Amino acid sequence: MIIENKYRSRACGEVSESDIGKVIRVAGWVENIRDHGGIQFVDLRDQYGIVQVVIPEDSMLDGVRKETVITVEGEVTLRDAETVNPKISTGTVELRAASLSILGKVLENLPFEINASTDTKEEVRLKYRYLDLRNKKVKDNIILRSKVISFLRSEMERLGFTEIQTPILTASSPEGARDYLVPSRKHPGKFYALPQAPQQFKQLLMVSGFDRYFQIAPCFRDEDSRADRSPGEFYQLDFEMAFATQEEVFAVAEEVLSNTFAKFSGKKVDKAPFMRISYDDAMLQFGSDKPDLRNPLRIIELSDLFVESDFKPFRGQTVRGIPVPDCAHQPRSFFEQMLKFAESIGMKGLGYVKVNEDMTYAGPIDKFLSDEQRAEIARRGDLKPGHVLYFIADAKDTAPKLAGQIRNELGRRLNLVDTDSFRMCFVVDFPMYELDEETGEIGFTHNPFSMPEGGLEALNTKDPLTINAQQYDIVCNGVELSSGAVRNHDVDTLIRAFEIAGYSKEVMISKFPALYNAFHYGAPPHAGMAPGVDRMVMLLTGEENIREVIAFPMNSNAQDLLMGAPGEVTEQQLREVHIKLRSQQ
Repeated sequence: MIIENKYRSRACGEVSESDIGKVIRVAGWVENIRDHGGIQFVDLRDQYGIVQVVIPEDSMLDGVRKETVITVEGEVTLRDAETVNPKISTGTVELRAASLSILGKVLENLPFEINASTDTKEEVRLKYRYLDLRNKKVKDNIILRSKVISFLRSEMERLGFTEIQTPILTASSPEGARDYLVPSRKHPGKFYALPQAPQQFKQLLMVSGFDRYFQIAPCFRDEDSRADRSPGEFYQLDFEMAFATQEEVFAVAEEVLSNTFAKFSGKKVDKAPFMRISYDDAMLQFGSDKPDLRNPLRIIELSDLFVESDFKPFRGQTVRGIPVPDCAHQPRSFFEQMLKFAESIGMKGLGYVKVNEDMTYAGPIDKFLSDEQRAEIARRGDLKPGHVLYFIADAKDTAPKLAGQIRNELGRRLNLVDTDSFRMCFVVDFPMYELDEETGEIGFTHNPFSMPEGGLEALNTKDPLTINAQQYDIVCNGVELSSGAVRNHDVDTLIRAFEIAGYSKEVMISKFPALYNAFHYGAPPHAGMAPGVDRMVMLLTGEENIREVIAFPMNSNAQDLLMGAPGEVTEQQLREVHIKLRSQQ
């Protein structure tokens, strides 16, 4: 709501036919200056929209150029019928300027046209981000982000959660990524760390007797960027619940996320309960632990059929198949392009068979199949005439991922993906541990604070690589929105879990002293998760790059081109925090 003052009595986008005959003031940025037969017109823009200003005298525009900030006073009049602009909310009226004053001069040439800023090189956009943010599309993304965060807060408060802020300066701890370290001036040789997540603090809040906690939490991780991950920092809807099981966490996530996506999108949104898919099934059927349910294609297991195969590329390998309905009629170029894609992701080839009307197979691989194999493949893939069955064969760890990429590419090329929906699922039953490929040692697969299925007994009696964690992800359209877990709140179970991962009791205590000590004073069972705010907004806006929904993002090389960070500091600043730089060889 605009408060009337000497600069404006109306927002540009709020001027309407109800103002006709009134004298008003508006202020904003000059988006365009047009000369129509000796009469000048200015399109004046603020956050709320654009209004056309009629300039009766050329002298009023002395010193005015695009993006100059001005205030204009004048009478609102009805536009001539032939000049009405239905594309803007103020398109039936215009302001006839009686006076115009410059509030902010433009002293340099613009590095890009504001309306075309999204077509400009990203490095230039980020250097002049304050200009890029004037672009309506860019600005609308940030405004939507604000509205989404406000709605998330209201939803969590409605569900009885208490918002609590946790520290930004904290201790370094091994939580999966590199820490951002902050040297201490008062304690030479010691460092704070920016939190990778409020993981320990939210668990400590549960021990403190808070029942339901949340915050829009900033998280800091020194990791490389990608399309759905901004380097440096990100924000998440962090929440934790005492005396809760996995099901209560799922219920909260389902309600809040389905309500949020439904409110801010016109697309179809999955309603509770969301599909639950085990990690093993996700890797089999989708080739990823981030399944995109919009693609109807599913991957099938065929490895056991080729253990002793005469076809060497399949023999003893992990073999997956992708049945594709109504694909046999595709032109030769389609199959050539799929082969080219397969080679681009590291595959040596991409075998397939077509299913004929009589249920025989066409294709070079068919001659290596027995009648029993043909029948079993048809049964597993529910093959029908016109189907194509693609084969992916590789090592155990590689084949599922390659099959997932082929599935995604087939869905894209055949236009099978439902782009008018948000499909959500929980991925559950993650393995607690995994073998490090380089060292051969056992380590945590995901969150080290997760409760193992079967608790302490499972840790003491089972092969660690067969133990699942009470841990889960929520995935939307193939994008991981959140991970979470039922937490390990038992001291003995915590010690044993870390011992299996190679951490002695002493090391575990030294890394997590507050949590270890707190669990000696009565810790309730608790669970939670933390959906990513940036990724939610990225999905809602349809942006492919997460930096498009962050007001002041770093570039892909973790540089803030606007502020010049990271940058050098003075020798005095280094001395104050007891740091001496080594010369680079």
